[in-house]
Amino acid sequence: MQTERPFVMSIAGYDPSGGAGLLADIKTFEQLKVQGLGVCMAMTLQTESQCLSLNWQPLEEILKSIDILMKNYHVEAIKIGVVKDAEFLTEIVKTIKYNNPEAKIVWDPVLKSTSDFSFFDLNTISELGNVLKQIDLITPNYNEYEILQKFNLFKNARNSCSILIKGGHRKDKLGTDILMENGKEILIQPNDETLVFYPKHGSGCVLSSAIASYLALGKNVEEACQNGKLYIEKFLTSNPTLLGFHY
Repeated sequence: MQTERPFVMSIAGYDPSGGAGLLADIKTFEQLKVQGLGVCMAMTLQTESQCLSLNWQPLEEILKSIDILMKNYHVEAIKIGVVKDAEFLTEIVKTIKYNNPEAKIVWDPVLKSTSDFSFFDLNTISELGNVLKQIDLITPNYNEYEILQKFNLFKNARNSCSILIKGGHRKDKLGTDILMENGKEILIQPNDETLVFYPKHGSGCVLSSAIASYLALGKNVEEACQNGKLYIEKFLTSNPTLLGFHY
């Protein structure tokens, strides 16, 4: 088994356009010199501008895949993308923790696509309180944060779950992220405000997988978010289309 690169796992959907989900995560892992593993959460039919269909994989198959990979590879960090509901997330985290209690977990809570295709079952949001306490970082955008906050989830999880509120949907200070960790708020500003940033399909996937990579490489949460910001800015400035390039 190779030991030069830490193992990082993506548990996410398959996007045939390669812009989001598993394929985007694996591209990010490779660029950041970590060894990527992948578990397919759902099969989708989509392009960079629309999601046409989604078929969830059976939960037992997802858990079996996670279990087999983690028994064979020492996984340092896991990025979780789209999940069906609170039960899926709870069982996935339970399986991860059973295999490696020290593994870092980053959840990108994709509730809807930018084309308004619904992923997460919003009727189960109130059941997320306990599982959030076992996750190291969640990375909602402003809209997702407002939805999650209505259920007072962060009040209960604040002491153990860090939150990176992405600034791509802000009306003021566009691009400024807020990291909430241990009761503190840390602003993560754009590194060069003169750059032109283009909207990108899968930008949330790329950022969260970059952060998971940096956690596996030994960075703390704040450092991982700062470094992830640098990576996603290169991605957002790579070209004017919705499909970004990885550098």
